[in-house]
Formats: sequence, C-alpha cells, structure tokens
Amino acid sequence: MKPSCFFLLFFISFLALAAPDDPRRDAPELGSRAAVLLDAATGVILYSKNGNEEIPPASLTKLMTIHVVLTEAAARGISAEERWDLPRESWARNQPPRSSLMRIGPGQRANLRELLLGLAVPSGNDAAVAAALRFYPRVEEFTRRMNEEARRLGLVKTRFTEPSGISEYNITTAEEFALFCREYLRLHPETLESLHSVREFTYPTEANRESPSGGGGPTTHYNRNSLLGRVEGVDGLKTGYIDEAGYNIALTAERGGSRFIAVVLGAPAEYGGDRIRDADGERLLEWAFAHYKTLRPALPAIPPVRVWKGREAALDLVPASGPVCTVLAHRGSAPLRWEIEVRNPVIAPVTAAAPLGQLILSDREGELRRIPLLAASAVEQGGFFKRLWDTLVLFLTGMIRAAGPGNTP
Repeated sequence: MKPSCFFLLFFISFLALAAPDDPRRDAPELGSRAAVLLDAATGVILYSKNGNEEIPPASLTKLMTIHVVLTEAAARGISAEERWDLPRESWARNQPPRSSLMRIGPGQRANLRELLLGLAVPSGNDAAVAAALRFYPRVEEFTRRMNEEARRLGLVKTRFTEPSGISEYNITTAEEFALFCREYLRLHPETLESLHSVREFTYPTEANRESPSGGGGPTTHYNRNSLLGRVEGVDGLKTGYIDEAGYNIALTAERGGSRFIAVVLGAPAEYGGDRIRDADGERLLEWAFAHYKTLRPALPAIPPVRVWKGREAALDLVPASGPVCTVLAHRGSAPLRWEIEVRNPVIAPVTAAAPLGQLILSDREGELRRIPLLAASAVEQGGFFKRLWDTLVLFLTGMIRAAGPGNTP
C-alpha cells in the first residue's frame, strides 16, 4: 500500500459528522498527554488530543514486532509450531533491568506461537529478542526491517531503535500509532483471538521442562490489559510503560458491528498512572459507542454512462471507495437511498479513473456520504465522422433543451 493511499481515508474531516447535538461537545477530558480514537472500518478520526506529539511507545512497540514477525514468517514459509533453540542473547537474565519477561532460560526451545504469546501476554522483552533473532542474525537488522515497514505504511514520525520498546528512543504519535493499529488489524485479524485477548500464558512449556537445563519451573503470566473482560467488547491490543513515556495503551473494542481503536499515550509515570490510562481508554470507547456507529450499506447498481465522440459509446463507472461510513449513532436507519449524479455530457477522450460523477447516500435526515464515481477504463476519441455526428447530435439536443423542459427528449 502506498503511503499516500494509506493516509487518504484517515484525514477525512469529521466536521461533516457533527449535528446540532455535536458529540464533541461532551468529548471526555483525559489525564493522559495524548490520545486518538478512530473508526477501525473507515479510519475516520473521531477524537484527538495532541495526536501528533512525539512520545515513546514503550511496549506498544511489540505490535510492530509482531507484525514484522508474522509478515516474515508468511514470506519464508515458517510454521507457527516449528521449534528452535533460543539464543543466549534472548535469555531473561541478559535483558535490561526492569524488563518485562517471558522468562526464557538456557537450553530452551520454543516455537513461533509461544514467542508471539510471550510478546502479547506478559510483554516479554526476552521474547522480542528471540523473535528478532529467528529472522535476522542481529537485532539491529530486525529493527531496520521494522523501520522500513513503518516507512512503507506511511508512518513518517514513528521510528524504532530496538524491538521490545524499552528504549526511550523509540518514537511514535497517537495518531500514527492508531493508524498503524488499524492496518495491523486489517492484515492480522486473527491475532485478536489468538494473541491479544488471551488472558494467561504459562511458560516454560512441557517440552522445555523435559530439558535438564530448561530453566526454572513454569510461570503463569497474565495479560496486562486490565480492560479485557471489564469493558464490553474489548479484545486487544497492548499496554506499555517506561519512565520516559508513562503509561500507554493501544485499545480496541467491537460492539454491534462497529469497532473503534483508541491509542492513549503518556498517562503519568507515577503511582496510579496505569489507572488513569485505563480510565482514559474506557472513556474514549464508551463515548465513541454512545455517539457513533459504522454503517455498511449495500452499493446500488451503477449503470454505464454514455460517451460522446469516443471509440466506445458507453463506459462503466466504479466507486472510488467502498460504501462503509462512520455516522452519528442515531443516523442511518432505513430507508436509506442512493442518488447517482453523473457528469453530462461525457466527451472522449476519457482517462481511466477520471472522476465522472458521485454516489450520494442519504437517510431521512439528509445526506450521509458522497463517493466519487470514476471511469473504469480509458476511452479514446473516435474517428472523424463519429466525432462529427456526435457533435451534431449534441448541438441539436442542446437546442431542444433550451427551447423548454417540455421538449426535452
């Protein structure tokens, strides 16, 4: 996906969503430094507080690590169950002080599924190192791959210096990370069930405990996202903390066909900061579900348009985007209606993807969404006599229309 395409849908102004009872008037006051909330289906940003402020993501970094691991595993055909020796660099005792850990030890072997759970549930810094070294000979090379992926996705301010998030030199913004989370869920929707909503994970596994040097006994780790099971619909994504950032969370929830993503960065790095972060995330989600919803209307049949002076007499039209849209919660009830407006006349030459009209979606209260209609293919000019004949027909048709609406053919 080109960066320009990645951002095209996301900077849609939500002023059009505002009714006289504008929900932004009771938008929540947050104690965290920055936050962004968006509709996962459309990318429309519904709330932003200091959305472009650069803040270390802390362990939210591990979402990019998981994304790169899944992408590399798919490209290289690596099975989630294939086991390998875990290198010395990944052992828990070799991680920086105050690291969150999966508790990897000497003599252990693990598979990709276990390491991904170690990243998602206990937020293991050791798991991040082990996963990086499974695909690249040095952690620095894996980190370079993370930054390449960030650039590919159009994240211009987000950058990484290591894959666990412990470094304060990892940087993102609430807006960019929310957009990344949206793309992450689009590419890896299965991770909500297989990783991010998993409540507990025990490691080392039975296979490692059979090894005489397999480290200590099993430890059951619990998911650090305390909103799982506490707030309706929450099924991800990731928490994080370092002193330089404070408490962070990337949060998502689904109710009744609408899914929202909230990224909260920089809750106070002090006792109770995690509760402030969680309360901010919960307030954002409850506000979103109270005031907005995702509408998924079916597209109407779009008839071809007449083309004058062209080699072809007709041209198919295609919508520039899907019909899914974000609307106020009380809008979008049946009956919905589509109106098709097409430029008239359409005269060749016509380039592919040229805007030729628009689809307008409305409900009882008025317009909800406009979608440009584009030329499905190019149409070249016709021959001399074709152009001459169509010129004459257009001239006579114009004269008839000018004579009065009653004579319009």
